[in-house]
Amino acid sequence: MNNTTKRHPAPAAVLFDLDGVLIDTESQYDVFWRQTGERYCPDTPRLDRLVKGVTLAGILARHFSHLPISTRKEIEAASHRFDLQLNMIPIPGAFPFLRALKQRNVKMGLVTSSGDAKLAIVFRTLPLRELFDVVVSADRITEGKPHPMCYLLAAADLSVPPAQCVVFEDSASGLAAAQAAAMRVIGLTTTLPEAAVRAYTPETIADFSDTDAVMRLLF
Repeated sequence: MNNTTKRHPAPAAVLFDLDGVLIDTESQYDVFWRQTGERYCPDTPRLDRLVKGVTLAGILARHFSHLPISTRKEIEAASHRFDLQLNMIPIPGAFPFLRALKQRNVKMGLVTSSGDAKLAIVFRTLPLRELFDVVVSADRITEGKPHPMCYLLAAADLSVPPAQCVVFEDSASGLAAAQAAAMRVIGLTTTLPEAAVRAYTPETIADFSDTDAVMRLLF
């Protein structure tokens, strides 16, 4: 765990990305998007690295706009089928940390590039929904990460100024979104090398396994 010596005021709200922050799914998505990229975008090497933290609509618009609408719909359907078979393993310490925050009556939001259909699967599989005061999904926004819209919407829902929010993020687009929202960002090194995460924030953690240490970053 790395952090600066600067002391921060206690946050009024803590916001979490989902994939790569609370559940360990990014390596599974790597396989899907790498194979999909190799099939449909052979001139774009390692597409999986470019789509992290991006909404499905954003991925289709940015990387598959050259394909017929019917093919894009096939990719969209394949992505939804893939969501159904995800192995949703919690990031170490994530659930104890969420429950510890809940016990302190800290406002919490889930801010994800996943759509409501994917979240329905997640919430059926894991006891997550009851831990959050607000959920912002891809279906609630018109601009995806790295645009700050999702994080600003979560702050507005919670009636908390952005400057009083702390965000836990792992992807470049997510880190950039939280930064653009003028929120304090703590980066997880679950998806990117630590040096890449530290390009956005000096505060990084490997996971939430040391609940007390992560709590000390906040309070």
